[in-house]
Amino acid sequence: MMSKNNNIEVVNNGISTSEEGSYRKIESYNTEATESLKKSYFDVLQALGEDPNREGLLDTPMRVAKAMQFLTHGYSLNPEEIVKSAMFVEEYQQMVIVKDIEIYSLCEHHMIPFFGKAHVAYIPDGFITGLSKIARVVEAFSRRLQVQERLTTQIRDCLQKTLNPLGVAVVIEAQHMCMQMRGVQKQNSVTTTSAFTGVFLSEPTRQEFIHLIGTKLH
Repeated sequence: MMSKNNNIEVVNNGISTSEEGSYRKIESYNTEATESLKKSYFDVLQALGEDPNREGLLDTPMRVAKAMQFLTHGYSLNPEEIVKSAMFVEEYQQMVIVKDIEIYSLCEHHMIPFFGKAHVAYIPDGFITGLSKIARVVEAFSRRLQVQERLTTQIRDCLQKTLNPLGVAVVIEAQHMCMQMRGVQKQNSVTTTSAFTGVFLSEPTRQEFIHLIGTKLH
């Protein structure tokens, strides 16, 4: 049995397995991409005036190479297939809302994080999907190089295309580190974007959605 203090990492065919105590993590990496990124980040450290061979940075190029693949793993996911994997015939035709879905993404302009919450609703017209699939669609699109405006419409369009509901509503509230750490450096700014289809284009339905996502019912 592995002792609690042991820390083992094994990479086989791009699959990284790390164990520490009772914790076990398996992540998938493209071996060729990992090596290419590792070399690039080694060069980046040198260009910044650092010594990539000093103790604290010895493993940094590899860590960043893996981190960037994880942070952008949405490219390997098919959001439409995620929805279709759990579609069910159902006559329910009232609003379905999944709110406060955490999002973590990278701004494509500076590759600096932005993060916040997504609120997603749809009104079914014959088909519903598993609630977790909505969160997974958000994850699939957010784990890419993004701008918040496009992320909002991609989520909307994916649900509209796959479920063909009476309407879809998406609101995203996010903080952008490119505004907080550099540039204008405004620490408390929040960006809100929205996108609607179908019945959500009508004022009463849209207002009901806005009211519900702003109401604490639990």
